[in-house]
Amino acid sequence: MASPFEHRPVLLAKVLELLDARPDSVIVDGTVGGGGHSAAILDQSAPNGRLIGLDRDEAALEAASQRLAPYGDRARLVHTSFRSLPAVLKELEIPRVDGVLLDLGVSSHQLDEVRRGFRFGGRDAKDAASVPLDMRMDPKAQTTAADLLARLSEAGLERCFRDYGELPGARRLARAIVDSRKTHPLETAADLLELIRETGVGRRRRHNPATLVFQALRIAVNDELAALEEGLAVAIEALRPQRRIVVLAYHSLEDRIVKNVFRDGARGCVCPPKTPVCICGRLPTVRVLTRRPLTPSEDEIAENPRARSARLRAAERLPEAA
Repeated sequence: MASPFEHRPVLLAKVLELLDARPDSVIVDGTVGGGGHSAAILDQSAPNGRLIGLDRDEAALEAASQRLAPYGDRARLVHTSFRSLPAVLKELEIPRVDGVLLDLGVSSHQLDEVRRGFRFGGRDAKDAASVPLDMRMDPKAQTTAADLLARLSEAGLERCFRDYGELPGARRLARAIVDSRKTHPLETAADLLELIRETGVGRRRRHNPATLVFQALRIAVNDELAALEEGLAVAIEALRPQRRIVVLAYHSLEDRIVKNVFRDGARGCVCPPKTPVCICGRLPTVRVLTRRPLTPSEDEIAENPRARSARLRAAERLPEAA
């Protein structure tokens, strides 16, 4: 039976070209989702290439297991975050891998499944009153978006909306939430949307300011940016020399982190610019393969509108860094 968990792999041709998976290789898909990229990687690395698929979402892993079943034991799926890659590789007794793919953000299935609460509307939602403020990528995680709205201080809420959503009027919205929750807890998307409308934050923006608020809460609930920084570091460390990491990001905060980690890895030395001789001793660890992020074609965007914001960056582990 076909899985309801849809996964249209974004920039698939470029991902495969840059990963360059070969027979005998071991590739990590750190965000396996419904298995779209993974299946193509296993095809590329036939007949005996292996894939390790990680995901925090058990529904994604179930869908991926169905999609990847024809590949047998060439695919190994693990319920965990990609930041836990070292522990996974240790458990599997794999010292180094030949490639890592990270397809960040939220899957189409997660967005469309109303009870997950990742968006304030959708084709399956009659109105925002039916959308809970959940937003957990791992449904077994303890903290939901509603919990954060109920517990964070005014300063904490302001930082969340400012740093993770880049929301104009973050302080005003934070103050309104603290005042409102004294008598009316925020439990559904409708509750939060009404408060956003009342405060008027981001009113002059072309796009709905609620998009930024929901993005900020989702990032905070799932600790996405810290996970990304940690995940990039351990992924690069796990690569064999001259093997590659490919990352798909979907908003500027993610893309900026990827860009900076790759840039710093390629530079190596972190001594102040005026230091005449390097004293830190840090050597470059990667070679950046994408001077600028690669983006989907108009044809791909027309076929899959959610690919519109995708930005692909890739880097290669240097031999001297191993």
